[in-house]
Amino acid sequence: MVVEIIEDVDDWRLRFSNWKPAGNQNDLGSDYPFVKNQRAPFTPARRALPMLNLALISSAGAYIDGTPGFDIQANSGDLSFKEIPIEVEASDLKFSARGYDPAAVQADVNSQLPVERLLEFESNGIIGQLNSVFWSFSGFIPDAAKFADELCPRIVERLKRYEVQAALLVPASRLCHQSIGLLARAIEDGGIPTMSLAVLKDVMEKVRPPRVAIYNGELRSVAGLPAWPEHQRRILDEALRLIEPMDQPGIRQLSVVLESEVENARGER
Repeated sequence: MVVEIIEDVDDWRLRFSNWKPAGNQNDLGSDYPFVKNQRAPFTPARRALPMLNLALISSAGAYIDGTPGFDIQANSGDLSFKEIPIEVEASDLKFSARGYDPAAVQADVNSQLPVERLLEFESNGIIGQLNSVFWSFSGFIPDAAKFADELCPRIVERLKRYEVQAALLVPASRLCHQSIGLLARAIEDGGIPTMSLAVLKDVMEKVRPPRVAIYNGELRSVAGLPAWPEHQRRILDEALRLIEPMDQPGIRQLSVVLESEVENARGER
């Protein structure tokens, strides 16, 4: 069964053409026409997590200091992406933040771009390896059809070039949840299993990416609260371990939040 990245894209284009953007470049307004899909593509994981070459994809707009960032003024969104070596120091990364507050990621890159946590997982044998580069784009892209037609295929091609065997996708803003969800659909349609982290269930239920790990977290720190490595580890570990056992598309609720709330109450953070 062929599943389109955007089902009934002509209807979506009509709704998008009738949308009136808010004056603020970072504000969608209340009437933005989110994509609405009914089905999701799905690729079963054919290897166990400790044997996978895992890719990290972030929509937080990361780029290397001294290189061009993303155009956060573009009306339909910036349709470019960056391919960044995992060896790049956190201090050398900058963020073109659109649609989200960059305070958390500026305090701790791992709150949105958990390279350090995933390298720990690699050294501990939780994952086979973290791919040698990660991919970054600015996920505030109102024109979802252009995103699906132009940017998604280019990223999928790069994942295949690196022989990626699974991908973890991390959104930053509300609209990023749509962009990440659409990209996850494209990646799985290309034969690579994914896991999308999320803190906004309503958007993910509309877009229907194949696998979603959701918890009661915060936009801007979707991979875990800044300066709290254990929180980040718990979110990532629980989410990644769902890739292999999931045998159909769906949204899974993580238990990490309940544990974290108890720790806060006890003053154990």
